[in-house]
Amino acid sequence: MRRRDCFSIAGGTGLALLGEVLRQRSVLASDVSATPGFGRAKSVVVVVASGGQSQLETFDPRPDAPREVRGEFGAIETSVPGTFLCEHLPRLAMLADRYALVKSMSHEDLDHGSALYLALTGQYHARRSGNPPPKETDHPFFGSVLEQLRPPSRFLRTSVLVNGPALVPFEPGPGQFPGLLGRRFDSLVIGDVSTGEAAVSGLEQLDEINSQRQMQRQRLLQRIEHAHPQRSQPAIDMQTLYQQAYAMLDRPTAREALNLTAERPQVRERYGLHRAGQACLLARRLVEAEVPLITVMWNHSNRGQDRYPDDEEQFGWDTHNDIFDVMGRSLLPRFDQSFSALLDDLHHRGLLDSTLVVCMGEFGRAPVVALESRFAGATPGRKHWPFAYSILMAGAGVRSGATVGSTDRHAAYPTSVKVGPWDLIATIFHALGIDPGGHFYDSTNRPYPISSGRVISELYA
Repeated sequence: MRRRDCFSIAGGTGLALLGEVLRQRSVLASDVSATPGFGRAKSVVVVVASGGQSQLETFDPRPDAPREVRGEFGAIETSVPGTFLCEHLPRLAMLADRYALVKSMSHEDLDHGSALYLALTGQYHARRSGNPPPKETDHPFFGSVLEQLRPPSRFLRTSVLVNGPALVPFEPGPGQFPGLLGRRFDSLVIGDVSTGEAAVSGLEQLDEINSQRQMQRQRLLQRIEHAHPQRSQPAIDMQTLYQQAYAMLDRPTAREALNLTAERPQVRERYGLHRAGQACLLARRLVEAEVPLITVMWNHSNRGQDRYPDDEEQFGWDTHNDIFDVMGRSLLPRFDQSFSALLDDLHHRGLLDSTLVVCMGEFGRAPVVALESRFAGATPGRKHWPFAYSILMAGAGVRSGATVGSTDRHAAYPTSVKVGPWDLIATIFHALGIDPGGHFYDSTNRPYPISSGRVISELYA
């Protein structure tokens, strides 16, 4: 066979194979777009209960279990027959017909840093069950992936992280950052919004700086950078931040969305005049501003009570000891008030149908109450437990009042429909109208799968 004939046949075969691949992709894309829940969400709000929210003291109580398993709290009926919540969640119990519970979340990572990384990236960290620092080579936060896949429009940022970054327990944990994607795809990070000051400082319109003077300053900066080009990565990152800041200054809608003082005092009080409550209120305002993804870190430290036992703003869900005191006195009442306000407000404003709301932690708590000598506190608590925990999901086509999965008599292990963080991330992208089987790309154009999980179809069936 001549060389030219060989290439001709190979070329024809290659084209045929390429055509078949494209056809299959088209079929798969049409199949994905036809599945329930696809593209139903204009926005997604993810509330992260950092530290490991106990399933037994929230969404999967066991009132008939032995005392060392069930703990000190009782269970109450909800608006959905057969569904029970912890007695300290009465407002959420009344709203049970507006959300679904996934009780069979499960994975194998036993420590906060790497488990938070898993929850926010859908990938196990190389240092599983540890507390590694964030690195530029990390797999990116799913908000950063969305920044690449869906460029911003009205608000100028696709992903906003409120009350962050999450501290584990006093240093930022991995998984919240763009990692290998670079700072260009970082989320807009907003810290404490309960102080009464601007959510993002520096966006106030100064009387002496009109649009013309602002433009002149921007041009001056550009001339300086052009005359002294910097090729280092920190300099490139700084230029990216400058561009984003100028873009936000040019958009009054962005500044207004971040202005909590525009809310009536009664509304702010309904959410709770504390960090978590006001963060949830800001999330609602960002939904109204059509921000695709808002991630709220419910508590900025996963275990701040060890260092600040008298400051409830520092409390986290990592309740190794004093679990019933910390949760009953502070964590659960605040969570019940603020999270129920968010769900109720979105519902009454007609936003819940187009907004997917998720509440999750990085894992749950052990089904045995015990005092741990290595941690602060004088009364018993619960250890880390990734093998079974619960999350809450609402809106954007999710079946109201549904329960997905179940656990054994001690809420220790799933007995059906085992679900992982990778599946949750697939479901979030699916709700936003993005095929989770697709790819994003790093700076060298190397492809990475958006998710290795499956859409939790039971939420929509």
